[in-house]
Amino acid sequence: MLQTFVTTVYQVFLPISLPVIGGALIKHFKPIDTKPISTLSLYLLSPALIFETLIGADISYGEITDTVLFTVLNMLLLWGIAVGIGKAGSLPAAERSGLTLTALFTNCVNYGLPLVLLAFGQAGLDKASVYVILQIIIVNTLGVYFAARSQFSVKQAALSIFKLPSIYAAVLAVICRTAHVELPQELNQGISMISGAYSSVALFILGAQMVSVRSGKTAYTAAMNKAFYAGLAMRLVISPVASALLLYLLGIQGVLFNVMLVLSSMPAAVNAVILAEQFDAAPKVVTRCILWTTLASFVLLPLMIGWLG
Repeated sequence: MLQTFVTTVYQVFLPISLPVIGGALIKHFKPIDTKPISTLSLYLLSPALIFETLIGADISYGEITDTVLFTVLNMLLLWGIAVGIGKAGSLPAAERSGLTLTALFTNCVNYGLPLVLLAFGQAGLDKASVYVILQIIIVNTLGVYFAARSQFSVKQAALSIFKLPSIYAAVLAVICRTAHVELPQELNQGISMISGAYSSVALFILGAQMVSVRSGKTAYTAAMNKAFYAGLAMRLVISPVASALLLYLLGIQGVLFNVMLVLSSMPAAVNAVILAEQFDAAPKVVTRCILWTTLASFVLLPLMIGWLG
């Protein structure tokens, strides 16, 4: 077991850690603004990766159906557990919303996609692409609802989806596949060059964001501490166990099982704190959860990948 752990860390997490450490060091010593880099990743690199992956993805309609079914059921399951914990702990409304954001939304884009590619190869990335598209849609619809509740606007949530180029890239890729359209080789090469930059840039952003969201000397109330420990339990223990059981019940096996389990066990999503800040859904709790679940993932995920391998 120890040998498998060390091998996984060396082969998978060492390559990932270099751009993450680079981003963290630059952010620490040079207070750079990561927003323009995030914009580059969101509006250019990510759509190129999604398009290139989907248009050539080796994934069956059955696997797509399984991915959609698992994603929806897993979200409902985790939401129900988070609500139950919030009520049992008598958490205030803001902390309950923050806990829900932490429990449901994972860093499957900036962190998950590069990890899946290194751990499971192109076959894993193909199968991850559908899950990631679903997560993008869910975060920008139900994520707003869970963060805002009474402030929720259906129009706002719907419009936010259509502002994301990754959605259009996914639709275009599906159209090209369905119509059997073959792109010119030169265009494919250009798209491949852009998508190839995604992993290193996304991991750089992750490292910089980890420095930005460190907890510091903030004072926490008893309710905030309850929500924080509940968030850790949801992300690090309950979510992986619940996801594994659901995958078994759905009869999902092989590479798709591995990819879905890893992506659903990723640390809390960085964009969850954006929603938490916008709608006052305990942003300090969410920020603290993001930092500690990300740090813990560098130990827990190698163990999981080694076990799956």
